[in-house]
Amino acid sequence: MSEERIVKESSSAQLPQHLGVVEWFRPGEYDRVERALEDLAQLGIRRLRTGVSWADLYTPEGDAWYQWLIPRLGRELELLPCFLYTPPSIGLEQKTSAPPVHPKDYADFIDVFISRYGEYFEYVELWNEPNNLSEWDWTLDPHWTIFGEMIGGAAYWAKQRGKKTVLGGMSPIDAHWLCRMFDLGVMEHIDVVGIHGFPDIFDYTWKGWHWNIDSVREVLTSHGSPCEIWVTEAGFSTWQHDERKQIEVFLDFLKAPADRVYWYGIDDLDPMLAAVNRFHLDDREYFFGLRRADGTPKLLFRLLEQGGVPLLNSVLATKSAPRPAPSFRDKATLITGGAGFIGTNLAHRLLSEGERVIIYDNLSRPGVERNLLGLKEKYGALVEARLADIRNAFQLGQAVREAKQVFHFAAQVAVTTSVKHPGVDFDINANGAISLLEAIRKAPEPPPLIFTSTNKVYGGMQNIALERVGHRYQPVDPRLRDYGLCEATPLDFHSPYGCSKGCVDQYVIDYARSFGLPAAVFRMSCIYGPHQFGSEDQGWVAHFALRTLSGQPITIYGDGCQIRDVLFVEDLVDALLRARDLLPGISGQAFNIGGGPQHTLTLLELLELLQALKGDLPAIDYGDWRLGDQKYYVSDIRKFSEVSGWRPRHTVIEGVSRLYDWLSQLAPPRKPSRRCWQQNYPQSTL
Repeated sequence: MSEERIVKESSSAQLPQHLGVVEWFRPGEYDRVERALEDLAQLGIRRLRTGVSWADLYTPEGDAWYQWLIPRLGRELELLPCFLYTPPSIGLEQKTSAPPVHPKDYADFIDVFISRYGEYFEYVELWNEPNNLSEWDWTLDPHWTIFGEMIGGAAYWAKQRGKKTVLGGMSPIDAHWLCRMFDLGVMEHIDVVGIHGFPDIFDYTWKGWHWNIDSVREVLTSHGSPCEIWVTEAGFSTWQHDERKQIEVFLDFLKAPADRVYWYGIDDLDPMLAAVNRFHLDDREYFFGLRRADGTPKLLFRLLEQGGVPLLNSVLATKSAPRPAPSFRDKATLITGGAGFIGTNLAHRLLSEGERVIIYDNLSRPGVERNLLGLKEKYGALVEARLADIRNAFQLGQAVREAKQVFHFAAQVAVTTSVKHPGVDFDINANGAISLLEAIRKAPEPPPLIFTSTNKVYGGMQNIALERVGHRYQPVDPRLRDYGLCEATPLDFHSPYGCSKGCVDQYVIDYARSFGLPAAVFRMSCIYGPHQFGSEDQGWVAHFALRTLSGQPITIYGDGCQIRDVLFVEDLVDALLRARDLLPGISGQAFNIGGGPQHTLTLLELLELLQALKGDLPAIDYGDWRLGDQKYYVSDIRKFSEVSGWRPRHTVIEGVSRLYDWLSQLAPPRKPSRRCWQQNYPQSTL
């Protein structure tokens, strides 16, 4: 599928009208409410189910909170408030799941709430998951008589006040429990029966939405009840990093034969907060969101925002099922992170030569789904997509057993992200790589591995004497100026990113030494070219080009005179394939890979190139130097050149021009900023 077609689909995509979202808010989370409203507006969702805590309303903070929350939500959305949680001071026991001593108090609470805020909602939902012991302690009410009196009275009074009623969603779905509600007379005043479902997370014997809803409908029909059936909460936890499965469950959920459905939820639970079952008693509770707790979107949210259900279906259709272990001649090349920038370019080369390729990628980087769809559309069955996380050892092991060669590109790639979230960076880069190495080591026929490390393993290199010549930093040592930094340069991991990548760098070399695995390391400088969706944190050449095309401001960290050797991606692909052919002869070695001294560029010089291509530039801002930034890094590429005969083929001007032309086809240019970039730094020469 072409990038142009994806853009057209996304502009017209809409979500089903019967879809809503569930999100619980705690008192004081004003900013999170505003972010949730923005997210729902972006997705085009108009329905929200949220909790109203009877216990919180008993506190001064809670009363003020709901005075703000309900009008704020009700003015924007079709609101379904769910009333739950007994104030501990009036319960049979001192906990929110306990029945109240006086069941009528619940009806009085509902009545007061309707009087205050009834203009903002049509339905009231009475309790939440009452047959879930953590929500309603039925050991204190073994025959459900207190619950029946409490809910029946509240439902009767809510109807008198002109509201429609929803029976708190069952979890698990239990036809016998629903029959008991009829026996207790509760159902006389109920308009909607709510049910919940969490396939493969809490519902271990999941039989599908049709089976579950039919079992509820059978009870309603047998009692002559006209109640509608709503799925008031359903979701999938990504606690095992399976965001593809979350999409599968969501798409199946949309097909549920219910009058209305609500997906849980918008945000992952903050890991510093306690879930209903107490603090991290069950980690599954913490990962049901469309966004992670740090606010970053998961794949489901991103694809919904870009293209709705059609894009979800398109991406999911690329998935290939694991095959029985093939013979070596029938095995494929496995590329982890294969939908990313480098992976896509390598895959194009291999596929164009008729090789079968397994793309193993969780599509976490925005835009890479375009790469995958393009590969699948062009090469069809030669592309096998495994939409999985590098931390999923089981799925990774399956892919490795089908591989004749492995290129490992999957990683958290930004230094700035590693500084904000070092634990996540380590988990993906280090733990993910160890899972891969172990899968290779345990494979019946261990496939060769090429791992792409980084020049960041050499640290900031503050001990190298530099001088500034014009608008360039260069080493005082003439040998460094002529050749760049070789592999004998002392390792000095800077930044969490440098540590995690450097850790794997050394593990790969040691697995080759200790276990005899055929494996080599590329310590790469700056790679650029088509299929790169650069950001401020990673892929600076493409990032500057994208900003130039869109007319958005560019921020330079430092003075812009820092120098890098840059390598066009097709030259890198040449090097990767040369290395593949040389294994196991080069096993256990690391090679510095970049453009070398003949292909260097400063940030300011790149801006000059882009100005020549476009005619003008957007506004340029300056920021402080960032952690781990190197004023100078140029690769000494002689070691790999000598063993392979490889040299870069593309000049800097040629490579940047080709990248610019490719990006121009994706992003229509905007008018440049009125602020002239030349006013912000002096002219340099290339």
